[in-house]
Amino acid sequence: MRYKDDWPETKRRLTALWNRERLDRPCLAIRAPLTVANPTPVPTPADCEAQWLDPAYRVAAALREMETTWWGGEAIPSSLLMAGWMMCLGGDPKFDASTIWFETRTVDFHRPSPFRHDPDSPWVRKYRALLLAMCDAAGRNGFLVGKPGGLPANDLISMHMGTEEFLFALVDHPDWMAAAICDGARDQVRARRELQALMRERHDFWYGNAGWMAFWAPEPYNATQSDVSCMLSPEMFDRFVLPELDIYGAEHGALWYHLDGGDARQHLPRLLSLPYLRVVQYVPAPCEPPNGPGHLEMYRQIQAAGKIVHIQVPWQNVEPLVRNLDPALLMLDTWCASRDDGERLLAQSIGWAQTAPSAK
Repeated sequence: MRYKDDWPETKRRLTALWNRERLDRPCLAIRAPLTVANPTPVPTPADCEAQWLDPAYRVAAALREMETTWWGGEAIPSSLLMAGWMMCLGGDPKFDASTIWFETRTVDFHRPSPFRHDPDSPWVRKYRALLLAMCDAAGRNGFLVGKPGGLPANDLISMHMGTEEFLFALVDHPDWMAAAICDGARDQVRARRELQALMRERHDFWYGNAGWMAFWAPEPYNATQSDVSCMLSPEMFDRFVLPELDIYGAEHGALWYHLDGGDARQHLPRLLSLPYLRVVQYVPAPCEPPNGPGHLEMYRQIQAAGKIVHIQVPWQNVEPLVRNLDPALLMLDTWCASRDDGERLLAQSIGWAQTAPSAK
C-alpha cells in the first residue's frame, strides 16, 4: 500500500482479529501528524456543495491527508467521503461546511413509498463520479477508498420525513413504514452492488470502512447503524429495524454496527444475538464519559458474545482497556501528537496485553 509500508503486517493482524485469534497485542490504529516537503496543493472549494462533491477538491484533500499523516499500527490510509449520503433514496440534500442534511417532505400513505433509489439522480451521478475519481487517484492499492457510502433506510427515511413524523407513522401506518424501510434497504443493496462492480475494475480496496472509523477485514462486510433506534422500544426495533439488518446480513454475510449513545444500548442484547454481527462500534452520548474505563462492562458484554469491540479513544485510555479486555476481540482507534509517541504506545501495549483476560 503506497502510504503504508507495513501493510502486510497490518493485514495479518486485522485478519487475526477477524478470526478471533490472540496475538501479542490488540489491534491499535494510531494516527499522528507528519511534516512533509511539498504536499499536494488543495484548491479552495467553490462552495459547500463543492466541498463535499467536487472531485478535484476531494481528491486533492485526500492526497494531502495521506501524505501528512503517520498511519501507525493498524491505522489504514483512507479519507472520509461523506458524499456517500447522496445514496439517499430520493432525498433533497443540503450542504454546509460541517455536514450534509436533507429537506423534510410530506408522505401520502395511500401511495407507494417515494423513498427509492434513483441511479439517474443528479446527486447519485455526482457521487458516482467522485467515487470513481477517488479510485483512480488511489490506483489498485494506493490507499483504501472503501465501500460506497450511504445511510441505512431507517435512518434516511427518518431524516426525510422528520423524526417526529417518522415516529408517529411507525404507530399510525406500521405496515406501510415496514415495507418502505425494507424496500429502501433492498434498493441500497442493489445500488452498492452496482457501484462496487465499477470500483473493482479500478481498485483493490473496494469494501471496508474508510475515513471515520476505518476498518478492513479479509472478506467483504457491510457497515450499518440505526441512530433513530434510540427512540424505539425493543419491540419496535424488532419490527422496523431488524428486518433491514437481516437484508444486509443476507447480502454481505457480516456486519459492522455503529451503536450511537446510551439510549440505543437497550438494543444491544438483541444485536449481540445476531449471527452475522461481527463488530460493534460505540459512540457515547455527550452526557456520558468518553470511550474508556467508564464503559468496561459494556465492552465485556460485547466480547462475551464473541463480537469485536471497535472504538475511538483518547490515547490516555488505551492502557486501561488493553489491560482489562480480550485483545483478540479489540480494535482501538486513537491519535498521538507525534510518530514517536505513537510508536512508544504500540511498544507499551505489548506489555499491557500480557496480563489481559480472554473473553469467556
